[in-house]
Amino acid sequence: MATATITTSKEFSWWAGNARFINLSGKLLGAHVAHAGLIALWAGAMTLFEITKYDPSQPMYQQGLILLPHLATLGFGVGNGGQIIDTYPYFVIGVLHLISSAVLGAGGIYHALLGPEVLPKNQTFLGSFDYDWQDEDKMTTIIGIHLVLLGLGAWLLVGKAMFWGGLYDPATETVRLITEPTFNSARIFGYLFGAFGKEGMAAVNNLEDVVGGHIWVGLLCVAGGLWHIFTKPFNWAKSILIWSGEAYLSYSLGALAYMGCLAAYFVTVNDTVYPTVFYGPVGLSVAASGEPTVRTWLATSHLALAIVFLAGHIWHALRARVIAAGLDFQQGVVNYGSTPEVGNLDTPINASALTQTWVQNLPIYRQGLSPLRRGLEIGMAHGYFLLGPFVKLGPLRDTELANLAGLAATIGLLFILSVCLVMYANASFKDGKVALGELPQNMKTAKSWSEFNTGWTVGSCGGAFFAFLLLKNSSLFF
Repeated sequence: MATATITTSKEFSWWAGNARFINLSGKLLGAHVAHAGLIALWAGAMTLFEITKYDPSQPMYQQGLILLPHLATLGFGVGNGGQIIDTYPYFVIGVLHLISSAVLGAGGIYHALLGPEVLPKNQTFLGSFDYDWQDEDKMTTIIGIHLVLLGLGAWLLVGKAMFWGGLYDPATETVRLITEPTFNSARIFGYLFGAFGKEGMAAVNNLEDVVGGHIWVGLLCVAGGLWHIFTKPFNWAKSILIWSGEAYLSYSLGALAYMGCLAAYFVTVNDTVYPTVFYGPVGLSVAASGEPTVRTWLATSHLALAIVFLAGHIWHALRARVIAAGLDFQQGVVNYGSTPEVGNLDTPINASALTQTWVQNLPIYRQGLSPLRRGLEIGMAHGYFLLGPFVKLGPLRDTELANLAGLAATIGLLFILSVCLVMYANASFKDGKVALGELPQNMKTAKSWSEFNTGWTVGSCGGAFFAFLLLKNSSLFF
């Protein structure tokens, strides 16, 4: 595993984002707090904006709203039949988010500008936020804290459903308290295995199971969090996982991508957690006004973001593994045949025995062939397969001249490629220079490439003409 070094923000450009603070725990804490403030600011401001645009005379799902349907699902301001009878709770929630964003923003600015770049390592409260990416025990403790917070968040929904006003139930079209949530573990976890429908978890059709599921999720998250806080990683986990900031980022992005895809699917097919009166009909559809329904917007945005997160996960996972192997992207991806200047990376694809055998038997690498023979074989294959696209996609494709026009176009392209081979040979073997590399010995001089080009020209034209004859006389075979 590569040894971590202290990295300052000056080593990165501004667009590197939080990568500038990868080893600056104080500034990274400030970035996290500031991000939380931005999220709260958006939520508060967007809620107030949607209140000004909300029209009670139209269905909520036709108005392109994002946040109000979620608040309505939680039972705020909703009367019988899913009618919005009071928007004041939405106003209060929006203002509370704005106040929270101000507090979080102040904290982010403090840690970004005034606080220490690296948090002190001591027993104080501030010292508890210090970390070392390669300290497995500290990293699992941080994971545990996050899990506990997630569990408490799940229980907050349970409290809202059972004690603080209840949730909107599309089955009864009223807001009601969920007084008897499902505690049966077999039923709750049966959703994971499709016991109640092919939709899996999205097959849930009653709020008792929804709230019971959140009770169990909260219990598992809190229990798992406490486990990670008070224990150290097992040896197998230490050996399998990569312990670096880049790796943790990739793990997080992978989890977000998975949850984004799951959320997109859930909102598309479920009308219990996402009631039709607020989100529109099940499935992806367009409202009577011509605008996509709230359900369609929600599913599409989650899927699009999940794809972005998945790309980020793959990118950072590759970086983490390459860096852990002792390589540096700033120096290029190297380590191919002990020749860094090649800029290639050994992988199970390009370095496997099967791939190597197949490549070595290609005409350009096969031993014992003359340059002329190599050119003939490669040319015949190219000429034969190039004819088809010109015949089927050319401007005369729907006429009797399609085959002949395709042959003429193919021959023209092949001669252009032949000229390119001449240019390559003249540029690569100027002044009698001999080529170095993995080509056969008889393919490393200008003379050999001249012979290769001769074979290429004859073979490619012959391959194209042979394909033309087959097309012209296809009626003899079919």
